Amino acid sequence: MILIVPFVLVMLGSYAEWPWYMALFGGIAGYADYIALGIFIIASLTDLLDGRIARKYNLVTNFGKFMDPLADKLLVCAALICLVEMDRIPAWIVIIIMSREFIISGFRLVAADNRVVIAANYWGKFKTTFQMVMVCLMIANIDALAVVTQLVMWIAVLLTVISLIDYMAKNKNVLFDGKI
Repeated sequence: MILIVPFVLVMLGSYAEWPWYMALFGGIAGYADYIALGIFIIASLTDLLDGRIARKYNLVTNFGKFMDPLADKLLVCAALICLVEMDRIPAWIVIIIMSREFIISGFRLVAADNRVVIAANYWGKFKTTFQMVMVCLMIANIDALAVVTQLVMWIAVLLTVISLIDYMAKNKNVLFDGKI
């Protein structure tokens, strides 16, 4: 999550041509997409590595189950907002993705209030993976991959909706009974 601030500054700073940014970092402005892509990939991989280490050494905690998906959401949503500003993704797609994240976060808060921790399932993991790949492709902005980028975007949107429906169906008792 620490990498979100430099990511946003690099992504939008060169795009928006903020005077202070151009004065400090004008020399890298032509490479901003690649630098932002590198930061995003590092942040994504450290998140993946963190989870694997926790499972391998039996360090899984309720705090980790709660915060890990939140860190994923913050990273992806920050990137998507930057990409909307840069006209690389339609705002309505970002609204669908962010709405799902808020709904699931609300579900998790209700569950936590009832001392129930709901970990991410495989649909959520697929969704997150496709969203992160989509963001990488959109940051890279390579014309030769435009069709692939669009395909990955639509798969990410579809997985976003499927994972929301699956999550709500499997955890409806959290809302109605306060338990799983």
